[in-house]
Amino acid sequence: MQYGLLVMGAPYSSPAPHSALRFAHAIITRGHQLAGVFFYHDGVHNASSLMAPPQDELNLREAWLELHQYHDVALDVCIAAALRRGLMSESEALRHGKQAFNIVSPFELTGLGQLLELQHRSDRFITFA
Repeated sequence: MQYGLLVMGAPYSSPAPHSALRFAHAIITRGHQLAGVFFYHDGVHNASSLMAPPQDELNLREAWLELHQYHDVALDVCIAAALRRGLMSESEALRHGKQAFNIVSPFELTGLGQLLELQHRSDRFITFA
């Protein structure tokens, strides 16, 4: 079965990202496929390369990176929600005249069309808000 995940909660202020990550590992362990993860609303903060949680806490961004590295899971970030919250890639920072950026590969800024495509490709689409 093919799953898609929508993560709408911010790391460390919502249980949604951690629950989504645990769910992702559980479905992969059971032999299912994870078509991708789409970060939306405050969930875009999961992609920030500037997060620096204490060493004794789970680094959610690093955990998402590991999921991508080991299972080739796409990590899409809503560009409108990200820009609104001060998260941007290097190309977006240049385009908007900003001096810094905090979203790097494999997180990718995409539009809502990518969310619709993920929903279409998925047998099950689960929202974590």
